[in-house]
Amino acid sequence: MDARFWLIQAFNGISYGALLFLLAGGLSLIFGVMRIVNLAHGSYFLLGGYVALSVIWTTGSWLLALPVAALVIAGVGLAMERFFLRPLGFDPLRQVLLTVGFAFLFQQAALDIWGGDPLNIEPPGVLTGSVALGGMYFPVYRIFMISLAAVMGLALWLVMEKTRMGAMVRAAVDDSEMARGVGVDTSRVSMFIFALGAFLAALGGAIGGAFFGVYPGLDFEILPLAFAVVIIGGMGSLAGAAAGSLIVGLADNFGKALFPEVSYFTLYAPMVLILALKPTGLFGRD
Repeated sequence: MDARFWLIQAFNGISYGALLFLLAGGLSLIFGVMRIVNLAHGSYFLLGGYVALSVIWTTGSWLLALPVAALVIAGVGLAMERFFLRPLGFDPLRQVLLTVGFAFLFQQAALDIWGGDPLNIEPPGVLTGSVALGGMYFPVYRIFMISLAAVMGLALWLVMEKTRMGAMVRAAVDDSEMARGVGVDTSRVSMFIFALGAFLAALGGAIGGAFFGVYPGLDFEILPLAFAVVIIGGMGSLAGAAAGSLIVGLADNFGKALFPEVSYFTLYAPMVLILALKPTGLFGRD
């Protein structure tokens, strides 16, 4: 195996990690602020892909499909938090069971509306093809995925570090009871974070639709990877989500390339190791 093999595999792993960051970044913040396991988060990814397809079929515009899908599913997440999760209070078991129920409802609704056949989102021509560099070919679409994740990560960092809402979110992550005690409207923060998490996951689904398609069951396939990212990086941390996404993306890609028979072991071994050494994750607070 020469250096080109390692470089190409690393590039593929980073591009996959970029997609996982869009999915897991919002999940990490929901974990951190609301302290619940949102098992419907993978459904936002799936529905984002399907809504993007519907927009493309209707308007023919791939560029329009991305923000529309993300905003529509953000609205779904907002309604889910406001009208269903909030009335349950802070009972983790009820919240988890409710999100499981929504996951199955969303999956069945997608099956009824869009059918059971695998579908593919075709990106515009400018994003097809490859870029030649040093005798290696890098798909333009993967470069786009990395660039978009970097831009979204920077935007989220600016929001979290430089705005009043970001300060409220960080306070709720550190200690929600203390935040409420000093006047932070944690209900408003929860609504914002849930909508943001759904927005990012749906955007990831719309982008990922051209990467590995859109099909029933994708939500439950992608969800364990999102949780692996959150566990590795630490809940409530965007830096942790970014680091965890890179680790999972690289571990998955190199595992399948080098050790296909035990690829699941190579994927989840870093998670187990980090749980043993630092249960709160790489960037989580002890």
